[in-house]
Amino acid sequence: MPTMSQLARSNPFGLSEEQLSLQAMVREFAAKEIYPLAPILDEEERFGKETFDKLAALGLLGLTVPAEYGGGGAGYVEYALVVEEIGAACGSTGLSYAAHNSLGCGPLVYFGTEAQKQRYLPNLTNGTYLGAWGLTEPGAGSDAAGQKTTAVLDGDAYLLNGSKNFITNSPYAGVFTIMAMTDRAKGNRGISAFLVEPGYEGFSISKHEKKLGMRGSPTCSLAFDRVRVPVGNRSGEEGSGFKQAMITLDSGRISIGALALGIAQGALNEALAYAKDRQQFGQPIGKFQAVQFMLADMSMQIQAARHLVYHAARLRDAHQEFKLEACYAKLYASEVATKVCLDAIQVLGGYGYTRDYPVERMLRDAKLCEIGEGTSQVQRLVIAKQLGL
Repeated sequence: MPTMSQLARSNPFGLSEEQLSLQAMVREFAAKEIYPLAPILDEEERFGKETFDKLAALGLLGLTVPAEYGGGGAGYVEYALVVEEIGAACGSTGLSYAAHNSLGCGPLVYFGTEAQKQRYLPNLTNGTYLGAWGLTEPGAGSDAAGQKTTAVLDGDAYLLNGSKNFITNSPYAGVFTIMAMTDRAKGNRGISAFLVEPGYEGFSISKHEKKLGMRGSPTCSLAFDRVRVPVGNRSGEEGSGFKQAMITLDSGRISIGALALGIAQGALNEALAYAKDRQQFGQPIGKFQAVQFMLADMSMQIQAARHLVYHAARLRDAHQEFKLEACYAKLYASEVATKVCLDAIQVLGGYGYTRDYPVERMLRDAKLCEIGEGTSQVQRLVIAKQLGL
């Protein structure tokens, strides 16, 4: 795995010694354990379960979960650093890792009862199983309020009926946070959240999506046919599901921003290494100004994205309002990632277009960051709303 540039290895962001140590540890692990496996996972469309077992052993599967539930009790800056390093080595692994932490563990930490936290969080942090989150439906993507899945109270349980799609980590999840309508007449305020286990009767996982990129991160559809979910597995009060989803997505945008940042840095690393090694006209192509300008722009854009991602994470850690900054980070980093990967392919020329080099995979992976957890267009709408428009 090509090393990061000297600029990326320096400490312009004032990271603490503990943060730098965590970053270095994950970078070394990613180079040794994740990067060599990335093309295999992509080619075989296979989830790297062995990698996640090792991530669990390192204490990284519950990085931001409080220590009393087996987690690391770390902040979002530390979390962003880890997602970035994993994403630089393998977008698929980074996506599944981010989804497990921000969407799987996050809602339980934010909204779960003590009993729910005790039941699920230790298993999520020790790697017994992963977590997953179900908001998107075939007819409800950006329109998250257009839920068709319903939950009707029936004695001591809710009967859950409907479907979800594009759900990350589905085959390896031991608990799903599922959004469903409990009172359609109330619109957004009629959505509630439920913790659903894969063993519940009537719950099935189907349609493993065949994707352009992130092919080592499983994405499936879920179906619910009169699934009985105990009342004790409702997350929060009835009608609080939409608010929970929006709060979860605010943090998730930092997560996807960090993932996009990692993919972009990984592509720059590949392009730099190639430009220093590839000889044309009697010298490395990195000596030609045309290539130098491309690499300089790539580096500048990545560093700007890094500022946005880390800033949003720091605001979150300081318990300050960060919705707008999270949108900035997610939107800019994801679009930069796609552009940087395209430029990396250009630097490598014909070789960049082949599977012999990883930049074509990185481009395919990067594109999802402009779509998942709120498209670029939705981010712009949220930003405009935050501006009072």
